[in-house]
Amino acid sequence: MSIITHVLATTLGVKALGLHGRDAWLAYAFGVGVDIDHLVKAPFYLRKVGWRDRRGYYWRSSLQEPVALSWIIPLCLLLGTAVPAVFFVIHLAMDYSVRFEKMPWYPYSTHVTRGWLIGMRDATKEITLLAVLICSNIWLLWTRL
Repeated sequence: MSIITHVLATTLGVKALGLHGRDAWLAYAFGVGVDIDHLVKAPFYLRKVGWRDRRGYYWRSSLQEPVALSWIIPLCLLLGTAVPAVFFVIHLAMDYSVRFEKMPWYPYSTHVTRGWLIGMRDATKEITLLAVLICSNIWLLWTRL
């Protein structure tokens, strides 16, 4: 999913749960910020592929896979809040709905999956979710005025 859908989903969650301060910051860090690995991997992509779009290039790191819950859950216990795990799982669910390759247990296993909803075009999923998130954010803002 795009950064826009991740931001909208996280914003909706923050508003719906009434999060403020540290919890809101944690929601954005784990709902959107985990995509920071793309910035780290971009130079490697450009060196290997160049500027052309190459489907199938493995952009992800263990920071964006379910294996990351092995350190996120202890972090939640340490911080006394479930916010990081909740927003990370939302991020994962969105990413696992698109068809690109994922390695859920990377770097401990090279098992590859394509996630779910692979029979539906990614653009259709993105546009549908984008529309739902925009409408939901507007509705929530409207009802809370």
